[in-house]
Amino acid sequence: MLRNVFERWRLVGVTGWLVFCLGLSGFSPLVAQAREFPGSSGSSVTSEQLPPQARDMLKLIYQGGPFRYDKDGTVFGNRERILPAKSRGYYLEYTVRTPGERTRGARRIICGGVRPAAPDACYYTDDHYASFRQIVQPAGR
Repeated sequence: MLRNVFERWRLVGVTGWLVFCLGLSGFSPLVAQAREFPGSSGSSVTSEQLPPQARDMLKLIYQGGPFRYDKDGTVFGNRERILPAKSRGYYLEYTVRTPGERTRGARRIICGGVRPAAPDACYYTDDHYASFRQIVQPAGR
């Protein structure tokens, strides 16, 4: 039976073989697709919906600091390629404190733009860069 499966995939070619192997390892193209930043309303959050610590960090970002951690305000490389593609140095990362956490934790705000205190866009993650939601200001602000 396995021989028949291999023969079928051989006919499909290298791409088919790769998909077959990735399927055996548990990789799913749907998982990778879900990680992309779609830019839809389901991937956004208003500043009021953020945890209080994230709202505080957002205020500090717009004030230009002071920041608690040395890594705050440093370049975020977007290696996950979930956020829109921009040149290196466009995105900066900031730690959102997690109550009771001894380390920096998993929560971050990533802002992009030419001027750090006036970013073009900011994104929130609570799962250490596995997903992002764009922070939008509510109407009338």
